[in-house]
Order: sequence, then structure tokens, then C-alpha cells
Amino acid sequence: MSANKQRVTIKGTRDGLNIFIEDTCSFHEAMADLHEKIVESERTNDKQPVPVTVKIGNRYVDNEQQTDITELIETNSNLQVKKIESNVIHKEQALAWKEESEVKIVNRMIRSGQVLDIKGDLLLIGDVNPGGLVISTGNIYIMGNLFGIAHAGSGGDRKAIIAASYMKPSQLRIADYISRAPDYDSEGVYMECGFIDEKIDQIIIDRLQVLSTMRKDLSAFERRMFNG
Repeated sequence: MSANKQRVTIKGTRDGLNIFIEDTCSFHEAMADLHEKIVESERTNDKQPVPVTVKIGNRYVDNEQQTDITELIETNSNLQVKKIESNVIHKEQALAWKEESEVKIVNRMIRSGQVLDIKGDLLLIGDVNPGGLVISTGNIYIMGNLFGIAHAGSGGDRKAIIAASYMKPSQLRIADYISRAPDYDSEGVYMECGFIDEKIDQIIIDRLQVLSTMRKDLSAFERRMFNG
């Protein structure tokens, strides 16, 4: 290893160790220096395994290379690789992430018997009539009347929410939770949202304003929708 160029550094954290691998050298050079660094820092076997996160910066590594990194570290030390973090992902992964994270805008009415199934967040400009069904892997925002069925977080996201200008659904679903038609004292409610309340372990309907405290991780786009 070059005396003035340290390609691998190890830093301790409250949760274990971080291993930083410089990203401009070749993978072969990185592995050689990583082996040298691990051997230098070898720990005794009588200690508990120490969790480690490997940070590789702007370097892409495939599954085989990730396996090589993990095996090198765990074979030569009592370190246990929990995660390998890279700033770079494969094009297919990027396209899949984009599809899952972007808001799909649909301008139409969902009539009885029709199904609208979307990946990512759904912004529907129109009504969902009784017997209609809208499904999204993310959040569902309906700028119209929700009389039918809405299923948010269909891939298992329990943090997903359902919001509508006028809320009187026949059924709400979020991830694997199902709520029957609410018993309203009135004909329905305006500008409300449905989400899973983990304290009572069920779907509840409340004012949109509660999302600022119940779902603080909503994106900037969603915050603009609610706050104007």
C-alpha cells in the first residue's frame, strides 16, 4: 500500500465500524489493500462479532464482488458485514426506483368494475365510483370523490396513506390492513386521509393536517400538496 495514499480506512461508530474504500483505484487494488488493512487490524476470536458497514463511494460492485468483499472481511477477522453502501446503482435499479418513487398523474373517472393499478404514488384527478378500485404501491391522492375501494402500499408499505377530497369509501386497504366502510354520522367527510395507526393497529381516517406529525417522512411534493 502506498505510504501517502490510504485506500482503505476504518472508523468506529456507536453501531460498530465503518470501512471506507477509496473509489478511484481498481477493484483488484482495493481488495489487496482491504486484505492488508484487515490483517493489520485482526481481532481476537474470543470477542463477539463486530458489525461493519462497508462504504465504497462512487464505485459499482455487482453481487459477486459484494460476496468477495464480505468473505474477505469475515474470513480474516471477527467483523460481520451488515451492509455495503455505494453511491452508484445499476441502470435497471435506477429505472425501477424511479418508477416506484415518482407520482403518476391520472385524469379520469374510475367507474364500477374498473381497476387502476399503479406503481409508485398515484394522483388521481377524478372520482372513484362505487365498485371501482384504485391500487398503488405507494400513496394514493384523489382529487375527487372516493366512493369505491382504494388500496395503498400494495407491495407491503404500511406507511402509505390514502387522501381524498371527499371520503366515503366502500373499503380502504393499506398494505395487508383492511378497513370496512366507515360509519359516518354525516354523508361523508371532506379533505381527509386514511393511514395505519400503529398504536391501535388499524386503519383510521383523520384530517389531512395530522400527516405533518404522523408521517414526517412525506416528500416535498406531498408537503406542498397539503400545505399549499
